[in-house]
Parts: sequence; C-alpha cells; structure tokens
Amino acid sequence: MTLPSTLTRTALAAGVFLSGATALSADTRDDEIRVLREQIQQLDQKLRVLERKQEIKDDEAANAAKTAAKVTVNDKGFTVGSADAANVVRLRGLVQADSRWFFNENISNNDAFVLRRARIIFEGNFNKIYEYQVVPEFGGASGNGTLTLLDANINVALKPGFQVRVGRFREPVGLEQLQSDSVAFFAERSIVSQFVPNRDIGIQVAGDVLKGKLSYALGVFNGVPDGTNNTNNTDTNDDKDVAARLFALPFKDSGTPLAGLGIGVAGSLGHQNSQNGATGSFTSGYRTDAQQTWASYRTTVVPQGDTYRISPQAYYYYGPLGVMAEYVVSKVEGANGVVRQSVRNKAWQVSAGYVLTGEDASYRGVTPRTNFSLADGTWGGFELVGRISHADIDDNAFLGGASSLMNPSNSASATTNYALGLNWYLSKTVRASFDYFHSDFDFAPTAAPTSNSVIFADENAFVTRLQLIF
Repeated sequence: MTLPSTLTRTALAAGVFLSGATALSADTRDDEIRVLREQIQQLDQKLRVLERKQEIKDDEAANAAKTAAKVTVNDKGFTVGSADAANVVRLRGLVQADSRWFFNENISNNDAFVLRRARIIFEGNFNKIYEYQVVPEFGGASGNGTLTLLDANINVALKPGFQVRVGRFREPVGLEQLQSDSVAFFAERSIVSQFVPNRDIGIQVAGDVLKGKLSYALGVFNGVPDGTNNTNNTDTNDDKDVAARLFALPFKDSGTPLAGLGIGVAGSLGHQNSQNGATGSFTSGYRTDAQQTWASYRTTVVPQGDTYRISPQAYYYYGPLGVMAEYVVSKVEGANGVVRQSVRNKAWQVSAGYVLTGEDASYRGVTPRTNFSLADGTWGGFELVGRISHADIDDNAFLGGASSLMNPSNSASATTNYALGLNWYLSKTVRASFDYFHSDFDFAPTAAPTSNSVIFADENAFVTRLQLIF
C-alpha cells in the first residue's frame, strides 16, 4: 500500500462520515422545527382561549357596573346612587356651635354657649326628576335644643325652566333668607330677614329660563308671620298667602365685571282674619343680631285684615368681593280689643365681604384653595365682612295706650345695627366665625322703656361660631 492510496481511502471515509453527519443534522433540525411549530400552535390556541375568557369577564364586569350602586364619601356627604345617577340617596349634616358674650349688664340674655343648629339632611332623587329633602333640626330655631321638622318637600324637576315643589320649604321672598345658613356673611342673618316669611307649607312652581339669566318662583302657602316657620305643619283657617319672586342675572356669562350682578324683586300677599280662625299674622318678636328681642306685639293682638310684603333686592360678586343689599316693607293689620291698626314696618340692610386670601366669593359661599394644616404650613381662607342694617316699626303700633299693638316699655320704634366680622375657612367643611354686633335703639314717643328691658341701653355683643357642614 502506497501513501497516496492510504490518504485517498482516509479522505473517502471522512467524506462518507461527514455526509452522514450532515444528513443526520438536517433531520434533527426538521424535527425540532416541527416540534416548535406544534408548541407555538398550542400556545396560540391557549392564548386565544385566555383572551376570550378575559373578554367575557370584561363584558360581565361592564354589565355589572351598569347596575351596581356607587358609594361616595366626601365633603358633600355620604352618597349611595345607581350607576346612571338616576336614583340617589344622600346623607349630609350641619352643626353650628356658638358662643355669645354681651357687654351690657342690664340685658335679659346672659353670656352662653349655644348649639345654634344641629341638622341631619336627607336628600336625593329618583328617576332623575323626582327630588326630595327631609331635614330635622335638633338645635332649634333659637338654639334651644327642641326637635323640629325644618324642611320636608318633594320637587318634580321636569326641566330647568319648570319645576314643581310641594311640602315644607322657604317661601321665595327674602334674598338673605333664601341663602343657605352655612354660607351667610355672619353667624346671624340681618334684621331684614325677620320681616319676611321663612319656611311654610305649600306648592310652588319655579325655574331658570333665558339660559339661567332669569329665575322665577310662584307659590301658594298657608301663611306665616314675619321671620317665622310654620310650627304645626298645618293651617288654622281658609286664607292663604301667595308669594312670588323674579331674579335676573342680566350679564351672566358675559365675561365682564358685571357678570356677577343680580337684581330682583319679591313679595307676598295674603289675608288673615281672626274671625276665620287665623292666628299667625304676627311674629313672636323681632330680634337683634345677637338674638335679643327688641320689639314684639302684645300677646292679646290678633290678625285682622290684609297682609303683604315687598322686597327689592340685589347682590354683586366679583372675584373676592361680595356685596348684598335688600329692602323690605311688611304690612299687617291687627286688633287688640277695640283698637285696630294697620302697620307698615320697614327694614333694609347692606352687607359686604372680601376674601383676603384671594378666593372667589359667591352667593353659595367661599371655597378655600388650601386646608388649614400646621404640618403643611397652610392656613385655609380668610374673609373680612361688614354690615349695616336698620328697621323701623310703624308708629301706629304704639297708639292706643294699654290696648296698643306693641308695648313701648319693652319694644323700640327703630333699631340700627352695625356688624364687623372675620370668617376663617379651615377647609371646605369647617368654618370659624368671629362677629362683633352693635345695636342702637330709638324709643316710641308714647313712653320710655323700662330699665330692665333689652332696649334700655345699646347692645354690644361678640358672637363666635365653629361650623361643620358636609
């Protein structure tokens, strides 16, 4: 055997080996590719199944969400509602804890801590248009702790321009009286609000028209005395009062400084006759800003004739500035034995507020940009407020000697009230108020007041409030 032959045979053997190895490797790769394809197909099928299952779950969740109730807890209260908001039940609350400090020693009221208001507010709607409100009051109208029913009414909101309300609610007369208790400039409303009706039972149609530039209200009510509520949830006679109000925002949405100007007029008309069983045309008393009675009718006086009220009113809000003005004439006819008098009382007020921290003021109150927090170094919002008001009792109320409608010994013929205050908005739900009130009294010409009466000396009082509203 020669060397070349050996090499040739070796090369041929190597070629045969490599050729076989190459063929074996190709077969292996084909098998691996086939296996991988099968695995990919299986994974794709599994993925499609999973995607379909997820789609089914998403559809079920979406369908469930359409019928599931939504529960919300925030500064607007505790709310349970359907997913489409067609049915809503809301629970809110209001607590006002006051203190009153008097600087006169001959007054009848003493320094005191007072639970001015304590309310649980139930409200909501059904089928979107049927709204309801039920408000029990635990603090009492004068903070005396008596439990009363404040509001209870049903409103059918057919559309913004036509709504029908039935039940117990505020008569549409006083501008300040119609404002929420929690957002007024001062802890107490002005004297003007005591010459217009408060809450009564009746039916009212109301709405906003002209793209919200004009609101109207027209209602028929049982009839209540100045500044009072219907106390027995019924009526004692066939006579009824008619109340109406028109209020315009002529420059609303204009983008000008006049956009926050509102002007209006309101009033009521009725007839109360004691011969028909009427007992409610006369207020239990007119009170000062610190809630002392400065004028009242004698307990023997009964209603005897027509009654009406007329009240031009306006407000203006521009940025942090808010101004409110109101005038009212309240006319009643009454009899005390053989003495019968027609009395036209008048009152007016101008109040203003300026938010020192720059937030916008509005008829619905102030919302602070920040909450009070020592940890964060934020202080909430501050508002400086001022007010001057005046009320004048008709001289006819003091004629007739011992049979006069009012006793000049404890009732003033007029009062002028000055108020200055600071509101601290610690959050959307908490507000602290610090108010100083001063009242001057004019005496009736027929007699001087007794030394132990409220009106014998000027009233000076400091009233504080800590309020929680949600």
